[in-house]
Amino acid sequence: MADHQKRAAGEAAAELIQDGTVVGLGTGSTAVHFVQALARRRLDLTCVATSRATAELATRLGLRLAALDDVGRIDVTVDGADEIGPELALIKGGGGALLREKLVWQASARCIVIADAGKRVGCLGRFPLPIEVTPFGHRHTAARIAGVLEAAHLPTALRLRGDANKPFVTDNGNLIYDAALERIAAPAPLARALKAEAGVVEHGLFIGLAATALISTEAGIERL
Repeated sequence: MADHQKRAAGEAAAELIQDGTVVGLGTGSTAVHFVQALARRRLDLTCVATSRATAELATRLGLRLAALDDVGRIDVTVDGADEIGPELALIKGGGGALLREKLVWQASARCIVIADAGKRVGCLGRFPLPIEVTPFGHRHTAARIAGVLEAAHLPTALRLRGDANKPFVTDNGNLIYDAALERIAAPAPLARALKAEAGVVEHGLFIGLAATALISTEAGIERL
């Protein structure tokens, strides 16, 4: 059922893309449906991918790709989310592309988030928050992150994605710690505090970036 809703959201977003624009392509299972639907429209587009996996898919489907540094700005980015909270605050990064996703989002004039109905929540935090860190001294960084979480009265347990012998490595060569926070009552202050820590490259809190959400439900597409 969720995959059907993801496909519907991706197809709805693809219909909003205008010919001749620069489009940011998200990462993840819902974004895959968007990329596929966009390719079927055969528009004249320049696309910027947020991950190697998305770039490979877009190339196979015949979409023209450009590097982020080679475009002046991105007209619109369409991407999925792991959670959509109040005021379109998001948790992203379950697919491990949060750094590149945030770079593309911040370079975009407009960002559209697409999701199935299960991604909408009353308060962020049920989905573990990804935090991307540099490999050098990453355990020390994790300890400081735990201190930030403790100061915010949040659970401090962190899990290195993958395992100690073979951790997950992002496209930029970094590691990810996932924080099961349960409920993030104040995401904006937490976002600032995490980013202030040396060794933290990026985190999965996307605050004030999404302009529109297309949420697929059994009753149809809900637009927020």
